[in-house]
Amino acid sequence: MTDRVDMLSVAEAQRAILTRIQPCGVEPAILLESLGCVLAEDVLAQDDLPPFYNSGMDGYAVRADDVQGAGRDSPVALSVVADIAAGHPSDVTIGPGQAARIMTGAPVPTGADAVVPVEATDGGGALSAQVAIFHKAQRGEHVRPAGNDVRRGDRVLGAGAVIRPAEIALLAALGLRQVRVIRRPRVAILATGDELVEPGEQLLPGQIRNANGWGTAALVLRYGGRPIQLGIARDTTDDLRAKLARGLAANADLFVVSAGVSVGAYDLVKDVVTSEGELSFWRVRMRPGKPLAFGQYHGVLFFGLPGNPVSAMLTFEQFVRPAIIRMSGRANWQKPVLEVELAEAVTSDGRETYARAWVRREGHRYVARLSGEQASNVLSALVAANALVIIPDGQTRVEAGARVSAQMLDWPEDVF
Repeated sequence: MTDRVDMLSVAEAQRAILTRIQPCGVEPAILLESLGCVLAEDVLAQDDLPPFYNSGMDGYAVRADDVQGAGRDSPVALSVVADIAAGHPSDVTIGPGQAARIMTGAPVPTGADAVVPVEATDGGGALSAQVAIFHKAQRGEHVRPAGNDVRRGDRVLGAGAVIRPAEIALLAALGLRQVRVIRRPRVAILATGDELVEPGEQLLPGQIRNANGWGTAALVLRYGGRPIQLGIARDTTDDLRAKLARGLAANADLFVVSAGVSVGAYDLVKDVVTSEGELSFWRVRMRPGKPLAFGQYHGVLFFGLPGNPVSAMLTFEQFVRPAIIRMSGRANWQKPVLEVELAEAVTSDGRETYARAWVRREGHRYVARLSGEQASNVLSALVAANALVIIPDGQTRVEAGARVSAQMLDWPEDVF
């Protein structure tokens, strides 16, 4: 079998991975911890929202009939019989010719059926015995009825909804302190290599710092998983097995291991995994990122990423990210894709290429410029990118001015 035939396309690999993915189980989560999670069941309102008739403005609660003739040249004088603040209901009843000063959110007293904003009165200062009304009011004006947002018994959120800040605000308004959600996947992260040291440690000759372990953990957090950092495994089968055993003991749902999945003499990960699991595939027609392994170890799904840090992060974006999103209960894992115009020519070796670029709107079009050197070890070009320009499989060069697809990594407000 030739090298090219032996490799899956990006789309084929994604399909092969996603057919193996199932959502994690269900767990309760307190409100803030549920942010970004997927609801596991419908939420029904136990109360009306708002729970009582209340004022939508600072002003005066009145009977609409009393102020129908009010105007700047013909103010209506009403007796002020109460001063009602939010959180302090009043048992007063508003009768003919009467009003109550009222604050936003305060309960509307019995007898009143409208609120006149303070700006339409002479009552903006200290409370007095009378107020002059300069504007007529309709029944219900500036009054928020009980249940006008949500009625008791309403299905306010459905199973499968992603919980955003707005959903948390609504859940809190309805009195809920926790909800049942699809559990976030636990992702065990391992970097391999004798040359690696952790940030903060002194570099000795021939050593580099563990960018992959920390970058992968950050990606797991960003896309809704719970990272379990296993540290660094040295280039021995015993250390690899010991570190993977720690992930199994932590009940990981997924392993993500960087380096050790290519064809070098010290690339031991494939052998360790296949001795107690299996690999479905280990190469993809992608640049950067050809050595990508996928399978299972002791029944736990396993990803083996390339060792170069950019390759590791870009293969994570294309393959691990969709898996985490599906395991979290979400259906849509695709990132936004734009049609862009290349500001410069881009070359490839014929594999589907993901070039780091900065995309911005220029007039009525989006223009992509490479963000730096495209070698798979150059993290600075990834830091400077907000998108990946995609050169299709089989093409080796795309000229400046050509229109291609760009997968957006970020959607910065100052650009779009």
